[in-house]
Amino acid sequence: MGNDGWSRDKAEFVARPADAPHPGGDVADSPLAQQFAQLTKRLRAADSVADVLSQVVRGAVAVLRDADLVSVTLRSPDERLHTPLETDPLASELDELQYAYREGPCFEAARNPGMAHVHSPDLVTEARWPRFGPAAADRGYLSVLSTALLPDIPPPRLSGALNVYSAGAGKLGDEATRDQALLLATHASLALASTEAVRLAELRAAQLRRALDTRDVIGQAKGILMQRRGISADEAFELLRRTSMDLNVRLAELAHTLTTRHTELDPPQH
Repeated sequence: MGNDGWSRDKAEFVARPADAPHPGGDVADSPLAQQFAQLTKRLRAADSVADVLSQVVRGAVAVLRDADLVSVTLRSPDERLHTPLETDPLASELDELQYAYREGPCFEAARNPGMAHVHSPDLVTEARWPRFGPAAADRGYLSVLSTALLPDIPPPRLSGALNVYSAGAGKLGDEATRDQALLLATHASLALASTEAVRLAELRAAQLRRALDTRDVIGQAKGILMQRRGISADEAFELLRRTSMDLNVRLAELAHTLTTRHTELDPPQH
């Protein structure tokens, strides 16, 4: 299913009243059931960890109400945490802050043993994470939910967390969202546990390639804005970040559009 299809299904599911009757077991009438049915098929067919995680991240964005950013934290056999997959570089940045500060929801959920899920509706005032909370809020994200992956699997097998960030305060805490996130995490856990191609080096290499590609395109977009607006690099990045949030478009996708179609945005010449 293409991105447009995922977006349509998410919009239809979110629009469905919370007290709407169950669709009577007909999966064709339930966008949520369709998402999970398709996700299950794709996970069963996945032949690598990267493929598994990619399907879960896409599923989370499609299904979870108010999910603005999604990432996966994995805990390696040497107990280090890293983010092999995310929907936007800002998700990796938020994860990295937690790893550096050694506090935050994905840090707690990825521990072994860890909590099944960790939620905060207001990162501005979150007392559990005095450094991470304000840092995340400064970047425009106020609510977070992390659910554990493979919490009972001892090293050297991987464990970790599925992380969901929202720009709105008071989000991601309702029972339906929590249950859907836990179900997504369960799908990922089962697929990871049955996947033999667990290669941490491959994941890190793929992450590095994506990071370099993304950094390149964001740098080009910043350069265009700096030249046209006469602003600094920091101001250009902040403009990209705000526009990304206002349009609900991934930062990397926005930067790619700007770099590939910037001539179309030029004012007409008189």
